[in-house]
Amino acid sequence: MAPTKAKSLSYLRWLLLLPIPALWCVLSHFGLLSFLENRSLDWRFRYRGEIEAPVKVVYLDVDTLSLNEIGGMPWSRMYYSRVAKALVNEAHVKAVGFDFVFSDQGVSESVDRRKLVTGNAEFGNFLFKAPNPPVVLAAAYAGWRFLDINDHQKERSLPLVATETRPAADLEPPEIPGFEMSADPTKKKIANPPNVGLIDTIDNGTRVVPAWAPNNTGRTYYHMAFELARLYWGLPPGALKVRDSRVDFVRPDGSVQASVPLRDGQLVDVNWFTHWDSPQTVHEEFSTVFKYADALNSTDPLEKKAGQEFFAQPEFRDAVVLIGPVDPLLQDLAPTSLDEQAVPKVGVHGNLLKTIISGNYLQRFPTWRGVAWVEFAIVFALTLLVSAFVAAGGVKGALSKLTAALMLTAYVFLSFWLFKDHHLVLPMVAPLGAAFTTSFGSIIWSLIDEEKQKGRIKGMFGAYVSPALVSRMVDSGDDPQLGGHDAEITAYFSDIQSFSTFSEKLGSGPLVELMNEYLTACTDIVQEEGGTLDKYIGDAVVAMFGAPIPLPDHAYRACVATQRVHQKLGELRTKWAAEGGKWPEIVWKMQSRIGLNSGVCMIGNMGSRTRFNYTMMGDNVNLAARMESGAKSWGAYTMCTDATKNLCEKHGGDRVIFRPLGRIVVKGRTQAVPIYEIVGLKESISHETSECIEIFAGGLQKYYARDWDGALALFRRSSVVEFNIPGKTPGVVSNPSLVYLDITEHYKHEPPPENWDGVYVMKEK
Repeated sequence: MAPTKAKSLSYLRWLLLLPIPALWCVLSHFGLLSFLENRSLDWRFRYRGEIEAPVKVVYLDVDTLSLNEIGGMPWSRMYYSRVAKALVNEAHVKAVGFDFVFSDQGVSESVDRRKLVTGNAEFGNFLFKAPNPPVVLAAAYAGWRFLDINDHQKERSLPLVATETRPAADLEPPEIPGFEMSADPTKKKIANPPNVGLIDTIDNGTRVVPAWAPNNTGRTYYHMAFELARLYWGLPPGALKVRDSRVDFVRPDGSVQASVPLRDGQLVDVNWFTHWDSPQTVHEEFSTVFKYADALNSTDPLEKKAGQEFFAQPEFRDAVVLIGPVDPLLQDLAPTSLDEQAVPKVGVHGNLLKTIISGNYLQRFPTWRGVAWVEFAIVFALTLLVSAFVAAGGVKGALSKLTAALMLTAYVFLSFWLFKDHHLVLPMVAPLGAAFTTSFGSIIWSLIDEEKQKGRIKGMFGAYVSPALVSRMVDSGDDPQLGGHDAEITAYFSDIQSFSTFSEKLGSGPLVELMNEYLTACTDIVQEEGGTLDKYIGDAVVAMFGAPIPLPDHAYRACVATQRVHQKLGELRTKWAAEGGKWPEIVWKMQSRIGLNSGVCMIGNMGSRTRFNYTMMGDNVNLAARMESGAKSWGAYTMCTDATKNLCEKHGGDRVIFRPLGRIVVKGRTQAVPIYEIVGLKESISHETSECIEIFAGGLQKYYARDWDGALALFRRSSVVEFNIPGKTPGVVSNPSLVYLDITEHYKHEPPPENWDGVYVMKEK
């Protein structure tokens, strides 16, 4: 392909991938990623942890205990009145906020109107006393109804200035506190206190609140935290001013105490300073506080003094007190950015108040005409950088992909650091999502290109070398060559017992059919356990576990594979016997011997310069082959070395059951090797087999101690409960107990030399 054409296609590829980050920007703009973005913001809050605030906030909890002691809602406002009066006059708090909407809408007809009015009057007389006490009552849109001009009930809805299309005359006010001051219907009076604050949040959550809400009454209602901040600073009722994208706290001399930045001209983020149950936050039970507040009116000097001492506590002085519901039955709970479990939402007002007083607002990039252009630029910049590194290395460019991953990690780290130290909120979901998906698209594109290239190579070389070798060549990107590398594996050798007899009794057609069925079953099991088929040598299966893909538990997998092969062969024997005269009796009794050994071997392409195979070589491979051939001498059908046993038990525990067969020197070697029979898997071992292993092990100890009579006695006992018994188990002609009976009997009459260490030297392969 010409360079100019390839370059043109590269530019075209980037142009075709650009819609992916653009789509993420659109999803972000329309709020479809808000849930995920909020979750990422929560992670940043929890990484940052709690921070100190310059204002004390005390919560008076209307909890289960308070409800039990005072009674169910609604309470007489006398309780609230006396608590508020004590906090203002005795404790000298800066402000008190009530997270209850004192509305007459929800009052049941069964309530004693006289008691209701009495409590209202007491609370109202306190609130309207000049100068107005620093007490803020709640107003709300959510959950309340109003009557329209046709006296039809409608749900109140919070007017959002960014999306509002109704005229100002149609913007209903929130549900505001109402006070029925007289039991006489002709003198009924509803009074609205001067300090009222909104308690609404956006989507009933705990992250964003409306700083203010327009309505058709001519009065602007601000959020409760704003009203509490105004009282904390000692500013008059008209001090709050909405100006463009901020709310100013204006002093009487016209100077600005503080400015709160707004999103969409109305919204403000809550910067969560503490958990609900933080050691930094003081909680008191409402019923307890009321008890001491009521004691201030007592004629008993001791009770009155107790009340005075309670409100003289330093935790109250110059604090802002929030009174709200915390009992779950009052259903005013929600998770927060610091609290994963739902907690009382009265904490929203306290943390927003801390945000305003401290000036630690969450910083976001500005928008222009409602579009977050800076965030969109971040999305495209990060996407192009990451995707360029991913594409530069192709499908297999590990270094370039690592660089791209490090860039994404660095962006995440930067997002967390900027939030922790500067309260700056970087977008995370759209940039990361766009970078990932665009990079993935680039990889898919590169993969398609490389598959086309592989197809061309296979077309060129497929007629000359095996498809497997071609695939390895194109995958590696290198030309095939001789050589290999050392790797720890488990070598697997299997062979059919007396296979020459099969060849003699079966014709070529039936023999091929039989071997295909047997070899297919063996190969499937080996590959299912993670093994790699090396080759077939007639009826023999040669395989390796741990190469070319390294497997830490290669020995365990190989041991399990041997037992699955024997189990499958048992099923095949039953099947062949059921097919009647199709197969001679020798087929019904087919047995296979398997040998294993684990260790470092040479793995790689072995052969001539023109033709070679991926295989294994080395002393450890030869030893595995000796385990298969030597198993016949010990009457075993699966034999392995101690290296395989130890590695198997390291990764597979006690699932594979082994039986020691002694220490042998195989033909062609001088060093003794401990050998073991793989008896089976733990879940399939019978009680008789366990008993056989135990008795046999005792006989082996007697054998090593040269106690020939003791060994013979135990080997005779174990031979009775062997799991493979000649004449009983199909195809079995011996077993380890019978073998050791012969060896021990021989040593009894011709004892080994004095320096004999129990090693048995094999004379055959």
